[in-house]
Amino acid sequence: MRLPIVSAVALLAAAAVVPAAQAAPKAKRAKAASVAAPAGPRETDWRTPAPDTVMVIDSTKGRILVELVPEVAPAHVARLQELTREGVYDRRTFFRVIDRFMAQTGDPEDTGQGASSKPNLKAEFTFRRDQALPFVVAASPAGTEVGFLKSLPVVSQALSWNTMTSDKKVAAWGTYCPGVLGMARDDAPDSANSQFFLMRQPYPSLDKRYTAFGRVISGLEVVRAIKTGEPVADPQDEMTRVRLLSDIPEAERPKVRVIDPNSPWFLGQIAAVRRAKGADFSVCDLEVPVSVQ
Repeated sequence: MRLPIVSAVALLAAAAVVPAAQAAPKAKRAKAASVAAPAGPRETDWRTPAPDTVMVIDSTKGRILVELVPEVAPAHVARLQELTREGVYDRRTFFRVIDRFMAQTGDPEDTGQGASSKPNLKAEFTFRRDQALPFVVAASPAGTEVGFLKSLPVVSQALSWNTMTSDKKVAAWGTYCPGVLGMARDDAPDSANSQFFLMRQPYPSLDKRYTAFGRVISGLEVVRAIKTGEPVADPQDEMTRVRLLSDIPEAERPKVRVIDPNSPWFLGQIAAVRRAKGADFSVCDLEVPVSVQ
């Protein structure tokens, strides 16, 4: 029997030293001081994501755009692209949705116990990073580096550690900020198949335990509006239609641009937020703007 992600999270929380009620994202953080944002971005500050890496999820609550990041988990990205193109995700319900946590979907049986007919995936909890990867560092706390790979917030070993590794690379992983896309699994690490979840709030205890490989770039308010429940009582919200941006006819395809995290505008935004937050700074405090037309 497949174990839903929520059950696995409960096991992790029970083993934690800090009580779950304190460790969960319900804990209030100090409000940031008002941030004087840099002047508006210029044309050169934007990037256009590859259209086959943008999932367009039309749901009963509205439209959600998710950017997939193959650099961190190529097999997971390929699986979602494949299932999307086969129509597996059309009419799938959000069967488990927990406020201030996540919304789970992608089960062909809509029960939390099902999977596609494809083989399970090998875990891609971490990936290897070198200087060539376009990772933008926002802060460097205690021998690590936190920042962005495209729209995905990432935690990494400091790149200077590569002098001690045989491949001259260091370990990195997506961190579970709001909007991050993760793959559900049961107790076995290599048991992910078709179910995925979208974060409603930050939950870093999932880091390196569930593959994080994309992020909501538009429609986080839609994710947060999905009907909650464990399980969700009927009627459940659902993904009415899921397509890759590249497969939408040109005449109706939305034009999507995302701020380049290495752009002067976003680097200025990082500096402004870090000044405002001080020692409380988190990569989850940064938003990556998107333009959808």
